[in-house]
Amino acid sequence: MAGTVEVVVLGSGTSHGVPMIGCHCPVCTSSDPRDKRTRPSIFVNWDGVRILVDAAPELRLQCLANGIETAHAVLLTHHHADHVTGLDDVRRFNWINKRPMPCYGTTRTLEAIRRMYAYAFEAAADSPHSRPELELRAIDREPFAVGPRTVVPVPLLHGTMPVLGFRFGRFAYCTDCSAVPEPSLSLLAGVEVLILDALRPAPHPTHFSLQQAVEMARRIAAKRTYFTHMAHQLGHVDTNKGLPAGMELAYDGLRFGTSA
Repeated sequence: MAGTVEVVVLGSGTSHGVPMIGCHCPVCTSSDPRDKRTRPSIFVNWDGVRILVDAAPELRLQCLANGIETAHAVLLTHHHADHVTGLDDVRRFNWINKRPMPCYGTTRTLEAIRRMYAYAFEAAADSPHSRPELELRAIDREPFAVGPRTVVPVPLLHGTMPVLGFRFGRFAYCTDCSAVPEPSLSLLAGVEVLILDALRPAPHPTHFSLQQAVEMARRIAAKRTYFTHMAHQLGHVDTNKGLPAGMELAYDGLRFGTSA
């Protein structure tokens, strides 16, 4: 594959965000901006094809903070609220691009989007600009095209719930997972940069703990691994001190690139 993949981490926090409402722990009260975590999402620029992965509740603020002015598609890992409740902000991209926004997800995910955003799919001649224009495109396990680029879905398990990660050339994004099935490990072979779920030190039924994430990262063996979807138990500086070489916590606003 030719070209480059540029990635911006828009949000790196858990579903509550960090700081959490009503919490006064050392991480929630930290002055380090890397401990301020909005809900999880990334932006990928693959040789001019601009892709959002998920639409967090803070999508508008994330785009403003990171200079994101257009997107050509939204890929949805699954339908949980912290990953899709920013979809109404896609209205601005509809105006800029002058077309509906292609949204890729599994049939289950897209059915949930239709329920959650029923107003976006109903006739509204009296207020046509009060809703996002979403063009739902079902995907499953087969690679699919976004413009001239081919994205590879990576099936994951979020507890017992099937969800998707995505591979873009030599970069892969695997948030919200507690297991990577064996067939999916082969889909991740040869990635240079990986973003992987790591919720907290203690085990959790639907997310990798930090140690489990480290062990999985070793199996995948990317040159660089960034952890995401962190809760307030993981302070940026102190956690990074204990991580193996080539592994670190992501943070909101992190930018990196890799070859495609």
